[in-house]
Amino acid sequence: MSTKPRILIVEDESGIADTLQYVLRSDGFTPVWCETAEAALLSFKEELPALAILDVGLPDMNGFELFKQLQAHLRERALPDLPMVFLTARSDEIDRVVGLELGADDYIAKPFSPRELVARVRTILRRSQRGASAPAAVAVPVAASPAEPALPFVVDAERMQIRYYGRALELSRYEYGLLRLLVQRPGRVFTRDELLSQVWDDASDSFDRTVDAHIKTLRAKLRAAGASDDPIRTHRGLGYALET
Repeated sequence: MSTKPRILIVEDESGIADTLQYVLRSDGFTPVWCETAEAALLSFKEELPALAILDVGLPDMNGFELFKQLQAHLRERALPDLPMVFLTARSDEIDRVVGLELGADDYIAKPFSPRELVARVRTILRRSQRGASAPAAVAVPVAASPAEPALPFVVDAERMQIRYYGRALELSRYEYGLLRLLVQRPGRVFTRDELLSQVWDDASDSFDRTVDAHIKTLRAKLRAAGASDDPIRTHRGLGYALET
């Protein structure tokens, strides 16, 4: 069995897929190419890759929907999140934001430099390996204090899970990191730069809009869990804080 990191490529354009396979193989990876989302789902379930590159414009399923199905499979098997990158011909900011809101690790618009993509793949894999080998640096045990019964959050650091009024929230690793940090210091205003540096492993590869996109999805999940008021407060020109 190959010990080289397995990279799943889901791309319907053979020319692009051939190029990606060549540069990935040349850099010591084992690329696995699927032309359709259906084939990708089967491959994903048979053997998990180290990272997946998903084209948004697939013939049988939107790449964003494929991402959701792959994430659902990981949750069903109680497996940790797996790094995923979106690849698309569309460069509109709204598409980029949608990908980031879903929890993707990166978003690369065509045309792109194959070598740059490989460099980003290596950076993302290093990040995920650091997170797996040193979870305490990302997840600090936090629980609602008996002296503060009004705080409805309980953080389970071992399971990387947060409960809101007893209901477990389904969070991406970045959503978890953001909410954990806010819960740890209720009332404290965190700037976007602070959130980037403390939640994202390599803040230089991210940007302010990344934080805003993840705060937006966090708020939606809290509303779905029964929040009548928004517990995350925006401090314009400053950042975000958890209401005490």
